[in-house]
Amino acid sequence: SHCAFQGGTLMYEQVPMVEIDGMNLVQTRAILRYIAAKYGLYGRSLEEQAWIDMYVEGLRDLSDMIMFFPLSLPEEKEMNLEYILHRATTRFFPAYEKALRDNKQHFLVGNRLSWADVQLLEVILMVEECKAGVLSGFPLLQDFKVRTSQIPTIKRFLQPGSQRKPPLDDESIGTVKDIFKFEQGMFLKNMSTIVAEY
Repeated sequence: SHCAFQGGTLMYEQVPMVEIDGMNLVQTRAILRYIAAKYGLYGRSLEEQAWIDMYVEGLRDLSDMIMFFPLSLPEEKEMNLEYILHRATTRFFPAYEKALRDNKQHFLVGNRLSWADVQLLEVILMVEECKAGVLSGFPLLQDFKVRTSQIPTIKRFLQPGSQRKPPLDDESIGTVKDIFKFEQGMFLKNMSTIVAEY
């Protein structure tokens, strides 16, 4: 709100903001990192934290693509979906399949659940909303998805009626397109930074 801006509650005058432990935290990754550390999901050493950060950053690249996808223009939707699925199955999923194989602990890092595992499950579910069966060539990721989805707190979060946001509906997509004035080629333009890194 304007009052929040004027009072300095929002450091950069933008959301998200989380009020926790007497602080007003802004910036998505800062919020997630704090919550992960607070609840024991951020590794037991600097080395584990570095691996968690690397995995999370890679997952963010893929999730950004998926979040932009519903905003594709109709004539570009099929091309953009093919792009996402290609990147997921040739770059990202093989990396996480290998990470699970190398770690041999059912988790990406160490021997317990971390922020990276939670992010991986979320991204898997997001890609599956684009195309069912996308994990068919990744047996360890399939097992990971089933196993992690059964953790009681995560299982509750995945139930209908929870706080997990569903995919955007047509009305919401139209509103976002109007606000950001999506144009031809906008999807790939926004992905250009990610593409340049690989």
